[in-house]
Amino acid sequence: MTAPRPAEPPSEDLSRLADLHGVATSYSPSPDRTVAASATAVTLTLAALGVDASTPGAVRAALAAREREQGARLLPPTVAGWGISPPAALAALPEGTLLRIETEQGETRASAERLPPGVHRLTATAPDGRTADAHLIIAPARLPTPPGRSYGLLVQLYSLLSRRSWGMGDLGDLAELAGWAGRSLGAGFVQVNPLHAAVPGAPTDPSPYRPSSRRFPDPVHLRIEDIPECAYVEDPQRLRALLERSGRLREAVLEKGALIDRDAVWELKREALGLLCEVPLGPGRRAAYCDFLAAQGQALEDHATWCALAEVHGPDWHRWPTGLRDPRSADTVRARNGLMDRVDFWSRLAWLTDTQLTAAQRAGREAGMPVGVVHDLAVGVHPGGADAWAQQEYFAAGMSVGAPPDAFNARGQDWGLPPWRPDRLADSGYAPFRELLRALFRYAGALRIDHVMGLFRLWWVPQGRPPTEGTYVRYDAEAMLAVLVLEASRAGAPVIGEDLGTVEPGVRDALRERGVLGTSVLWFERDWEGDGRPLPPDSWRADCLATATTHDLPSTAARLTGEHVELRDSLGLLARPLEEERAEAAADTGEWLSLLARLGLLQGSGGGTDTSSEEAEIQAVHRFLLRTPARMVGVWLPDGVGDRRPQNLPGTWDQYPNWRLPIADAGGRPVTLEELAASPRLHALIEVLREPAGPSGG
Repeated sequence: MTAPRPAEPPSEDLSRLADLHGVATSYSPSPDRTVAASATAVTLTLAALGVDASTPGAVRAALAAREREQGARLLPPTVAGWGISPPAALAALPEGTLLRIETEQGETRASAERLPPGVHRLTATAPDGRTADAHLIIAPARLPTPPGRSYGLLVQLYSLLSRRSWGMGDLGDLAELAGWAGRSLGAGFVQVNPLHAAVPGAPTDPSPYRPSSRRFPDPVHLRIEDIPECAYVEDPQRLRALLERSGRLREAVLEKGALIDRDAVWELKREALGLLCEVPLGPGRRAAYCDFLAAQGQALEDHATWCALAEVHGPDWHRWPTGLRDPRSADTVRARNGLMDRVDFWSRLAWLTDTQLTAAQRAGREAGMPVGVVHDLAVGVHPGGADAWAQQEYFAAGMSVGAPPDAFNARGQDWGLPPWRPDRLADSGYAPFRELLRALFRYAGALRIDHVMGLFRLWWVPQGRPPTEGTYVRYDAEAMLAVLVLEASRAGAPVIGEDLGTVEPGVRDALRERGVLGTSVLWFERDWEGDGRPLPPDSWRADCLATATTHDLPSTAARLTGEHVELRDSLGLLARPLEEERAEAAADTGEWLSLLARLGLLQGSGGGTDTSSEEAEIQAVHRFLLRTPARMVGVWLPDGVGDRRPQNLPGTWDQYPNWRLPIADAGGRPVTLEELAASPRLHALIEVLREPAGPSGG
C-alpha cells in the first residue's frame, strides 16, 4: 500500500504573504518539533481574510499590494498604549508628525502624553502630507490585584438543583448559593459555567461553550417566581399548572434518576414567561426596562430580532430566506416590524435575565464576598446563532476554531466555532470585543476566559477539512489585552485566564504582566523541566486560581480511586490497554499522595470525627492548595459531597450525558442545594480552607 504524499508546503512568496497577514506557515507541538502547515490550509485561510492566493500570480499581486500598503501606512487601524506613557507605535512616526487626539472624555489634545484610559480617536499628519486615522486604546498598566486571598466554589449552575428549581439550577439558586457561601462558609467567590444564550430548538446543544450569543444571557436560567409580574398574571391557575409540571421535572431528576432536560425546562418557562409578559409593567419597572433598551441599543435589537426570526424560520440563519440573512436588509426591517411583539418579548427576557444576574452578584457581595460571582466567557459562538448573524462581517466565513494535533489528540480538534477576523476587529477599534466585555461586567464580579490563549492566536480549520489541515492565525494581543484590561479595570473586576495545556512561549508572561491570573490544576502541576515530579507548593505561581479539578476533568474522588479510568474504558476511550492506563493513573496519584503525606497534610477532618481515607485525601489535596501562594483557591462543589461523575467527558457526545448531570453524592444520589448547605462532609472540607496554611515546601 502506498503511503500518502505529505501536504505541499507553502512557497516562499506564499509564506511571506501569510506572514504579513498573521497566518502561520508552521507550528511547534513541542519545543523540539516543528510541523509545516499545508499550502492549501494557508491559501484557504488567506481567502477567509479576503486575500486571493489561489494561483502564483495572485500570490505575487497580493504580496505586492500588501507591501505597498504597509509601506505607505503611517499607523495601524488600532494603536494600544499602557498607563501614562505614549504608545510605542507613535514613536515610529516621522519626525514632525502632528497629532490630533479626540479623547473618549470629549477633550482634544495634540499630544499622547498622560492620556486618560479610554478608546480615543487619533489623527496623525506627517510632514509629507500623509494622514492616518486610528483608534487609540489606552489602558491601565495592569489589572488591580484581587482583594486579599480568597477561596470559593466552582459549580455548573444547571447541576445545582434546589427544592425550588424547575428541573435545573437557576439564578435564584445562584443567589442563594452566593449568599450562603459568603455568610456561612466565608467564601470569596462562586464561579459558574457560561450562562450565554443557547441556540433554541429541540434538542438544544446542552454545552454552555457553544452558545448562540455571548453578548446576552440565556433566559432558561430565570427564576420565574422571582419576577415581580408573577404575582399579577391574569390566569394564575395556568401558572400553577406550570409550577406543578416543573415540580415533576425536578422530582424526576432528584428522585428518579432522570437526566437534566433543558428543553423540557425551557418549554415550561417560555410558556410562563409568555404569561408574565402580558402583565403591564409598573411605572418604575417600565422606566428601568426602557433604560435597558436604550443602553443595549442596536445589539439588543439584533439579538431579539434573531430570536424572533428563529421562531419562524429555524435556528440556523444560513437557511433563512436570502433577504433575512442580512441583519441590515430591507427584508429584515420589514420582518422585524411584523414581529415586533416577539422582538419585545425577547428583549424583555434579556432584561429580566440581566436583572436576576445582577441580583445574584449583589447577594454575594452583600454576604461579604470580595469578588462575588465569577462568570465564564466561552471561546466563541455557534455559526448559526444570533451573534454570527448580527456581526457576520467580523467572523471568518468558512472557518472554524479548533486545536492542532498534540500528544493527547492525534487528530486535532474542531470546535465548530467561527473565529473573529483580526483585521476587521482592528478596523473597528475592537468594538465587538469591547461591547461583549462591557455586557458581562455588568453583573460579573470577575471573569474567567476560556482558552485565554485565543487573545494571541487561534487554530483555524477550513470548512470540510480535518483539524490536522488547519493553521494558526495571529491576533494583535497587545490590543486585545488593552481592551480586556481597560474594561475589567472600569468594572473593578479580576480576570482569570484558562491557560491549561500547550501554551505558546511568552503568553503566560504577557498575561501575568497585565495582571491576568492563570489557572493551575493540581494534577498537572509537575516539574516538567526537571524530574517531572509533583511541584511542591512553594514552587507554584501566585498569580492564579488553584483548583483540584475542572468541569472537563474527573472529580477528585474519581481520580483518587481510579474510577475515571474505568469510566473511559467502559466508553471505549482508552488508547492503551486498561491495565497500562490503570497502572499509570495509580502511579500518578501515588506520587501526589506521597507528597501530601511528607508534608503532613493527610490528617483527616478536625474535631476528632471519623473520616474515611477518601475524605481525608480530598481534604489533604485542598490543604496543599492552601499552602501554595495562589491568590484564589477554588473548590469544585461536587467534590464537597464525593461526586464521582465528571460534568463533561471530552471526546464523547451521546455516549455520556455531558452537561446533564445533577450534583450527586458518592453513591450517585442527587444532592439538592439545601442538602449541600447541611452536608457535614462539605463543611469539613471548607473548614480545611479556614485552617492556617502552614509552611510550604516539599
